[in-house]
Amino acid sequence: WYANCFSGTREPRRFSPRTLRLGGILRQAIVNDGQNDDKKNEDEENSENEPVVEPQGAAIDAPSPTGPLTETEAVTGRGPSSTIEFQPPPPRLLAGLTSLRHRDFRIYWLSQLVSLTGTWMQIVAQSWLVLTLSDSPFILGVVSALQFLPTLTLSMAGGVIADRLPRRQLLLATQSSAMILAFTLAVLTQLSLVNIGIVMILALLVGTVNAVDMPTRQAFVVELVSGEDLHNAIALNSAAFNSARLVGPAVAGLAIGYLGLAGAFYANVFSFLAVIGGLLFITAGRQAIPRQGQAGSFWQDMREGLRYVAGNTRVRMVILLVGIVSGFALNLNVLIPILAKDPLNVGAQGLGFLTSAAGVGSLVAAVWLAFMGRRVQSRLLMFAAFGLGLAEVLIGFLPNFAADMVLLAVVGFTMIVFTTLANTVVQIATPDALRGRVMSVYTTVFVGITPLGSLFAGSLAEVSGVGAPFAVGGLASMVSAVLVYWFMTTRQEAP
Repeated sequence: WYANCFSGTREPRRFSPRTLRLGGILRQAIVNDGQNDDKKNEDEENSENEPVVEPQGAAIDAPSPTGPLTETEAVTGRGPSSTIEFQPPPPRLLAGLTSLRHRDFRIYWLSQLVSLTGTWMQIVAQSWLVLTLSDSPFILGVVSALQFLPTLTLSMAGGVIADRLPRRQLLLATQSSAMILAFTLAVLTQLSLVNIGIVMILALLVGTVNAVDMPTRQAFVVELVSGEDLHNAIALNSAAFNSARLVGPAVAGLAIGYLGLAGAFYANVFSFLAVIGGLLFITAGRQAIPRQGQAGSFWQDMREGLRYVAGNTRVRMVILLVGIVSGFALNLNVLIPILAKDPLNVGAQGLGFLTSAAGVGSLVAAVWLAFMGRRVQSRLLMFAAFGLGLAEVLIGFLPNFAADMVLLAVVGFTMIVFTTLANTVVQIATPDALRGRVMSVYTTVFVGITPLGSLFAGSLAEVSGVGAPFAVGGLASMVSAVLVYWFMTTRQEAP
């Protein structure tokens, strides 16, 4: 029966995809088990009348999606090398996890999930520590500015380093340094030796490490997956980040209440062991990315990255929009603690729930993007920026705990849709040899502008209350999204 079906001597018959897959497996087993040379020659003669055989693994023309396959649509060759070339798409449940088929990315993603949970615990605990020591929204803004200031000034240099050195070894160095700094803060807090000055110094040092770590991590993802899985990998990275953002603040609120601030800081220290251990098992990134032509000086390499960004309209406009939204609308690390303390007055546990509400929306967005894949239109990032601004304007006028939790979930959703699609557009438009430098420009704008935004948000909240920076930041995001969208569509460059 099997030989008759696939010998090519009968009229095309129609089979279900499951039957075709089973037939392909059985045929390969029969061939490998014992066909003699005469049979092989006979198969080769029969195959001369068949259509041209594509290389094994190549995709054939897509069959009609509404009907079952014919054997001529499915079988592309004869003899021992015959294979069923058509492979139906994976089940919908697994379609959003395709990048996890890569071993190195799977290890990296799981380790990041653990480490980022600890990082979010430290972010919440440090903000609460600063407010406890100073009781000043402005001081909280200064600490946040100091932590992100090195990203503004040093990320371009970090991008050049990421393009020159093996990225895996570079990440091992940056993650180990961050773990030491976290351990220092935990010990000083436990011994009651911490003060605002020490927190500011440690925040500045952490920012210096992040100036190299962030562009390196952005560029490293491309080495872990194939090109067709890049969009999915970026979306899953966002899912990991926002899963941690969901769990970390809630756990931090409980840890602060039952173990104290030092307990949350120690949890972050132990979380670094996961990512450091994962990097030791990853095989990618052990060699520097090959460069085309002779390497220039450090400053020449930096200028080359800036020239590429300036000369690519799509990349330039997306990064500009990211800078405006990041500076005015993404100061949640400063504004949410102030919102929890006054006017809501919900304490550390309420702070954890508010931050987790944003994390819920962010996680839903990241999972949605992972499963939608390439069907999501990149133009959606403009509408996401507008929706983010609208939600923040509403928060500014609704100082209610339940309403703010819902609106923060909307903020989290639109924020991740916007940032993930912006990251994807820039990554896809950038060649490998320039990726570290271009992503360092993206990081400088996305994260480095935060010091100015933090100072703006903290100062405005000090004078006018927390509603004012939410409203002003939201309006800036809405207006910039409309203007950039208009500019890109008039030039037919909509990303």
